[in-house]
Amino acid sequence: MRSASELLKTNKMYRIRKNLTPVLFLLPFGVIFVMFVLFPFVFGITISFFNWNMFDSSRTAFVGFSNYARILFESDSIFYEYFWSGLKYTLLFVIISVPPLMILPLILAGLLDGKPYGFRFFRFCLFAPTVLSVATVVIIWSWQFYTHNGVINGILGAIGVSGPDWLNTQPWAWIAILVVTLWWTCGTNMVIFAAAMKNVDRSLHEAAALDGAGTVKRFCYITLPGIRYQIFMCLILTMIASFNIYGQPQMLTSGGPVIDGEFTTTVLMMRIRSLGVGANSNPGVASAMAVCMGILMIALSIVQNRISKRGE
Repeated sequence: MRSASELLKTNKMYRIRKNLTPVLFLLPFGVIFVMFVLFPFVFGITISFFNWNMFDSSRTAFVGFSNYARILFESDSIFYEYFWSGLKYTLLFVIISVPPLMILPLILAGLLDGKPYGFRFFRFCLFAPTVLSVATVVIIWSWQFYTHNGVINGILGAIGVSGPDWLNTQPWAWIAILVVTLWWTCGTNMVIFAAAMKNVDRSLHEAAALDGAGTVKRFCYITLPGIRYQIFMCLILTMIASFNIYGQPQMLTSGGPVIDGEFTTTVLMMRIRSLGVGANSNPGVASAMAVCMGILMIALSIVQNRISKRGE
């Protein structure tokens, strides 16, 4: 028989292994999280307080909140113009994109929820674009938007309508970006809404139908309240994605067209990228812009959360 000390030692080793096992499973994720999320997050905030020079550390100097003042308050600074102009067009895109990115997937999910003939095929076709990269999507759609040889203007010309110069005039440039974004991303919200609708009690629909409620009324008064949590989650995620728009205007319009000296589709992420790693880079100012945009997104998310709770 083993002695009491040996049993105690065995139990101690067992407890150590038991506690260590989940840590070892989580360790790879923890390392990746620290390397690619936590460290860049802390490092980016740190850089925003410095006049940072990535090539010569001796020229890096602590400037406190000077970078924030230059983009927020010093109207004679070029970075002030970059920030507020980029933020203006980012907010414009959020305003014009979030409603259709919520309403269209809701309508599509509602139509597919009735399981019409071929609904699986249509669901696949609507969701398929979401697996494509932004570069692929832009290449596909840039051919459609060509002024002289594009498919869209070709169809319009066939019915006697002169098509616009989509990518070089406003508001057509923003409409083109919105169409591309809708086609590319609305499938994600549609699948989430469709899955949520499966959990809505069917007996409520049956009872409402017996009382004479039509399809639209049942959708508005039964389906929508039943999936309100998923709607709120998708609203937050869609808003964040719209704030982070970069690829579509960068590759479709290159930030143009230029009207009154302003690049009318140059969003804030494009300014942050060009200042962060461009030829005339200023990482400190770029990080300050990113931090301000992050604070704005957090504030809007909190407001939406408060409104949602108040509505409940």
